[in-house]
Amino acid sequence: MNAQFFDSTFQHHWQAEILPARPIILPTRHFVYPRNAEEIERGALEVLVHPIAEQVGGTVSESSPLASDFLATCALGFRDPAVPTGLWSCPDPDEICAVSGGYAYIINTAAPECFTMIAFRPVLEIRPAPSQNLLLFVGHHAILAWGSDGQAWQSEKLSSEGLTVGAIEGQNINGIGWDMMTDKETLFAIDLRTGMRLHPPQ
Repeated sequence: MNAQFFDSTFQHHWQAEILPARPIILPTRHFVYPRNAEEIERGALEVLVHPIAEQVGGTVSESSPLASDFLATCALGFRDPAVPTGLWSCPDPDEICAVSGGYAYIINTAAPECFTMIAFRPVLEIRPAPSQNLLLFVGHHAILAWGSDGQAWQSEKLSSEGLTVGAIEGQNINGIGWDMMTDKETLFAIDLRTGMRLHPPQ
């Protein structure tokens, strides 16, 4: 398994720990992502998730009862050290993003049967953008943004193979892609509010 990472940029209603191996005795609640995945045979990220109730005025809200813990078994994508593995908080405080060898899963900790697998295979980088309330996923060719209501946008193709993403500046994120037709690196800028490419980069 690749080096593990934890990012808690966004407020979240859960605690989680990556286990060194699957427990011999499984907890009552155990979920496999994706369901019935053949990839599990190649390895998996085992995450013990502890959902916590929302705090209202310093006390636990009666409308958000404490949910029971569950084990999330997330199929491994690639063993390449260049792809990420770890846990990220999400714009929705009930969601956790578990990344296993570049395969990224958004799991609703209040209803763990509900999840989304990010389309990029693999995700090469995860970048929180808290000012825009977005979690950004960088793939080989494009960027996908995840917000509090799910996928916010996916950019157009920005590179023929591989992106270098720079700093977030205001409402934009800049980067460099490679154009196979011209065999040149090209600058790009994406408006984080819409996912649209700016011409020229601003």
